[in-house]
Amino acid sequence: MDILKGACVFGQSGGPTSVINASFYGAAKAALADPRITAVYGAAHGIKGMLDGGLYDISAEDPGELELLPNTPSSALGSCRYKLADPDKDDTDHRRLLELFKKYDIRYFFYNGGNDSMDTCEKVSRFMSRSGWECRVIGIPKTIDNDLGGTDHCPGFGSAARYIATSCMEIALDASVYDYGQVTIVEIMGRHAGWLTAAAALASHFGSGPDLIYLPEKDFDLDAFLDRVSGLVNDKDSAFIAVSEGIHDSSGTFISEYASGNGGKDAFGHTQLGGLAAFLASKVKERTGAKTRGIELSLLQRCGAHLASRTDIDEAIMAGRAAVEAALNGESGKMVAFRRVQKNLEYACLTSLVPLSEAANVEKKVPEEWILPDGSGVTQELIDYILPLIQGENGRVQQLGLPRFAKLSKTLAKK
Repeated sequence: MDILKGACVFGQSGGPTSVINASFYGAAKAALADPRITAVYGAAHGIKGMLDGGLYDISAEDPGELELLPNTPSSALGSCRYKLADPDKDDTDHRRLLELFKKYDIRYFFYNGGNDSMDTCEKVSRFMSRSGWECRVIGIPKTIDNDLGGTDHCPGFGSAARYIATSCMEIALDASVYDYGQVTIVEIMGRHAGWLTAAAALASHFGSGPDLIYLPEKDFDLDAFLDRVSGLVNDKDSAFIAVSEGIHDSSGTFISEYASGNGGKDAFGHTQLGGLAAFLASKVKERTGAKTRGIELSLLQRCGAHLASRTDIDEAIMAGRAAVEAALNGESGKMVAFRRVQKNLEYACLTSLVPLSEAANVEKKVPEEWILPDGSGVTQELIDYILPLIQGENGRVQQLGLPRFAKLSKTLAKK
């Protein structure tokens, strides 16, 4: 294998997680320690910032601050939602990236994100390969939605699942204190894949959680739902329901669109969701007359680092480190993937590599056999799948009772 010397750049993209900086930490530590990598840069706001020439010099950062990254939520380098064009149709952005790569002698490109980010990574890899500029491109998985293809699970999911399960346990107890019935509906992230909403089943499994759980993998019938909730109210004066933001009817229309009617789109053409819990709560109140409450966990489920699992943090670091090691060993056009090794209750996670084409724009959904036939809950198999991922305390540094997060200087690179 030829030794490739040059700089590397690490970028973060898409929605943040509570452990995305742990992957940055793992990659940065590995890159800074290897003499084949001559400089380590961070992309200011992902690929979009790179197009504007925004690079941070990671070697200029205080090592003590870098050590705080694994327990710092959100994207320390800044993120973006920017769709690169297919280079076969429009290579304008790609030619700009190539200019930047040549200017800073960038030979290694690491991009940390979900489905759309792996699509970006694949396009960059394809263009650099045909341009004649040797640059090894490795994708690092990240998404609380857990919907990336090619990997058993994704960094960020375990911590978000733990936050959701814990919050649902607490909400269930809070909602039961009064001597009158009420209906509580919690809206959980997940556009087309219900992994996060399924995590609410852990709360029920351990004694206090939702009565009903609805995932986007099954069509949602509003009238049948209202009948089911009415039955619960009649039987026990209360009901607790967890719903994915992406539940839809048989025609594919998101239930949240019943209320908003706007169907706004983001940069990737995805319908902007939200307001589902409030809409369903109002419909339940109309049908039953019961006191209702709609709760939208929103950003809290992806930035709740105080409930991040040690397993998730360690695996996120491992993914970043594995990406750098793979590139130094000559790999390119691949994504780091997790492979579960589990026998009885013993769990372990190993890394492997999959072609970016297997991850880009491929959504991994909850298997149908893990969802109850009537679509109102999940099976024990899904609970067993999630449980190992939420284990372990994060041991974060605190300052007068509050977390001490990394404070990067973000020194711009000079050339």
